[in-house]
Amino acid sequence: MSVNAVANDNAQTDILRLENLTKTFHVKPVFGPAKVVEALRNVNLSLQPGKALALVGESGSGKSTVGRMIVQHYAPTAGKVLFEGADIATFDTKPLQMKYRQAVQMVFQDPFSSLNPAHTIRHHLQRALRLHQPDQSDEAAVKRILEEVELDSGSTPEKYPHELSGGQRQRVNFARALAVNARLIVADEPTSMLDVSIRKSVLALMHRLKEERGLSILYITHDIATAEYLAEDTAVMFRGQVVEQGPTAEVVGKPRHGYTQLLRAAVPDPKAPLIAGDGTFAARAKEVREAAAAPVREFEQLTPSHFIAHH
Repeated sequence: MSVNAVANDNAQTDILRLENLTKTFHVKPVFGPAKVVEALRNVNLSLQPGKALALVGESGSGKSTVGRMIVQHYAPTAGKVLFEGADIATFDTKPLQMKYRQAVQMVFQDPFSSLNPAHTIRHHLQRALRLHQPDQSDEAAVKRILEEVELDSGSTPEKYPHELSGGQRQRVNFARALAVNARLIVADEPTSMLDVSIRKSVLALMHRLKEERGLSILYITHDIATAEYLAEDTAVMFRGQVVEQGPTAEVVGKPRHGYTQLLRAAVPDPKAPLIAGDGTFAARAKEVREAAAAPVREFEQLTPSHFIAHH
């Protein structure tokens, strides 16, 4: 059974499904010739309601492009993004677009740049509530949402973004997503700009929101180790292609694709051996990366939902 076949089997239960998603950018630099960048190449992914999918890869792998296409910052060159079975390209009226933007929210990497420094936290949350939940836009609703993301509901509303720590600002971004009553959160490297000491607490918040609210989360990250903490399923990307996907316990715990093994071996873990093979680790890494950059020829099914790419 192929990855596409598994996606079709689960079509009725998926909150999000990507079908052969492709994105090509035509870049014209100030100096030099124009070039074509294949950011995504036939990406197929699915996410079920109330679950988390970790999209893992190094910088430039295409994972953030996936997130931005889901929230319609980019339009696909080919392929589809389906939300609850409907192609989001067909959401061409203002009511449909507003309904989709309410359901799907993005939390960005930089918690400061996504907040308006001229407004208080109360303003950020009340504006979202008035637009999407006007019957719950009072002070009590603001305090309830702040408490849900573990912020002080007494002092936080009056503060401006610059008066909060990075971790607190990121919690405000999650609070804003709750204020619009989102059902799917696209979290693009939400902890990478935070101190190591508070990353775990933000991941714990995401895990709790998933469990208690039934939120679906697409967790975009370069840190494969954190996928084990949050996500039921993991997909690994390299050079715009998915090279391995399946249950997190299998993909992260027993990686089978060479590139996934590279990522796993880079995690400081005395129990995780380096990649087997002749030569140095650096030489092996170069060989694996060159092979993984080639177009995916087919997927091999290892278990009912664990696939690796052959190039």
